[in-house]
Amino acid sequence: MNFTPSSDVAAILNDLLDTLEQREPRTLSEGVSRRSIRMALDLLAIPSYFSQTDPAPRQIANEQLQALERAGWVKLAWLPGEAGHLLASVALVPDQAESVFNLLKRTPAASRRARLADMLLGERFRFDDWRLRAIQHTLDQLRAEKSPAPFSLAADDFNRDLLTALAALDEVREETPHRVFSVHVFNDSKRFEELMGAVATLARRNQSAWKGLSNDEVLRELNLVSNPGHLYLHGPWQLVDEAGQIMSLAEFHPSVGLPAAQAGRLRRVAVSTPHVICVENPTSFYELIRNTAHQSSDGQTTIRNPQSAICLWGNPSPACRHLLRCLPEETALLVWADMDYGGLNILAQLREQVTPHAKPYWMDPETLEAHAQWARPLTPADVNNLNRLLRRPALADMQPLIRHMLQRGLKLEQEAVASFGHNARGVRRV
Repeated sequence: MNFTPSSDVAAILNDLLDTLEQREPRTLSEGVSRRSIRMALDLLAIPSYFSQTDPAPRQIANEQLQALERAGWVKLAWLPGEAGHLLASVALVPDQAESVFNLLKRTPAASRRARLADMLLGERFRFDDWRLRAIQHTLDQLRAEKSPAPFSLAADDFNRDLLTALAALDEVREETPHRVFSVHVFNDSKRFEELMGAVATLARRNQSAWKGLSNDEVLRELNLVSNPGHLYLHGPWQLVDEAGQIMSLAEFHPSVGLPAAQAGRLRRVAVSTPHVICVENPTSFYELIRNTAHQSSDGQTTIRNPQSAICLWGNPSPACRHLLRCLPEETALLVWADMDYGGLNILAQLREQVTPHAKPYWMDPETLEAHAQWARPLTPADVNNLNRLLRRPALADMQPLIRHMLQRGLKLEQEAVASFGHNARGVRRV
């Protein structure tokens, strides 16, 4: 071949060789016929191939892979209607693996495993939390000749930068944008983008409390965010920061956005209402506010039945949990979330990480039945997840609701309750 593989082509071929080397011992010992090894491109971390702004990497990759196909080294499959433009998968012809090794100037898997193991052993002393468990798990995988993913056997630079990013997490004390973190650590605003998925995977795998979180939510637990966030608060809140400065929010309507970084520095929080309602989604948060407001004939907005509320934006962030922990113990915490796995998981998180006395709000069998016409059927994944929640100690009192949902085969989003009437027959109010 009279070309040097582009970064995308090298990534594809290395992944195929990784799979081949994992399969090869069994294939040879059992006399199994050597079949092509196929890799779907949408499973690989090659965003440049699917770029909508720069077609050059994709064109170069297509040309090089087509040359390899003509040589009989690989087989290509294109997306329907995208022949010659967008690949669906690339398959390696095992008999030509040696040629691909030589093209990539790639060393044997055993040498690469040893090199990665040495790198991990050299960095292991830095950590004593989930990061240590992540490194130990990867070392165990290497010893068993299994995949070390998300670490790579083909990219030493990636592995070094991933370890550097893990070590740099110690310096992140408050919400920090991904690009700011990337500049501070790598002097490159985009380098961390290539590592975010790997960091999230390691954290989720080795920190049990984060297993159900998305990549963005895991990174938020590490104080890494796309952009600085805000907590939306409604009602007569009074906040006291670390300098003793008092902030009163009662005059703001319908809500005020408090920077998450500022929330993380609060020392005391109080409300002049008996409870705080924690609302999962912003739509329902504002519906709750709207239902407590009254427009008088002179156009002035007055508040009836004043309430204090906070928008959780899904799983509560570290800053949100810190703010709620600053409330006095006598202030009741009510949680209004979807009646599904995610919503119940939010209730469990708040009970486990803020206060065990958090109570459900409009999350009971009566509310589900009152709005059943707007409910949606449970999927098989929903059923499995809900059955797992039955064994979660923090949700022992929610078992009647969970069993009712399983029996009815239904789940309900809180927007249905907000949109179609809090006062529907059978709904209990606090």
